Amino acid sequence: MSIGRLPENEQRILDEMERVLRRDRRLDRRMRTGRLDRRPGLTRILARAGSYRPRGWSVLVLLAVSVALMVAGIVTSEPGVIWAFAALWPLTLFAAFRLMSRWCGG
Repeated sequence: MSIGRLPENEQRILDEMERVLRRDRRLDRRMRTGRLDRRPGLTRILARAGSYRPRGWSVLVLLAVSVALMVAGIVTSEPGVIWAFAALWPLTLFAAFRLMSRWCGG
């Protein structure tokens, strides 16, 4: 590896890359703060949830498990089963709504 100056074409390429990177405001802000945001923000979570495209079989599995938990919760009255149903039911409804809206062309 050479310690000397870069060849003219490589120096031109490097200068062009630096010029493009200086124009990137988000990169500049990240470099100034010195902190990487690894936690997903609310907007990222909502964007991912909005782009969720469930398949028919996954909605059927969610529905079957939800119904089984509902029946088990009614029969046994166990708080753990009822809470599991309470956590899974909204996800099932959301997936079913996304699937139906995709099928209807919405």
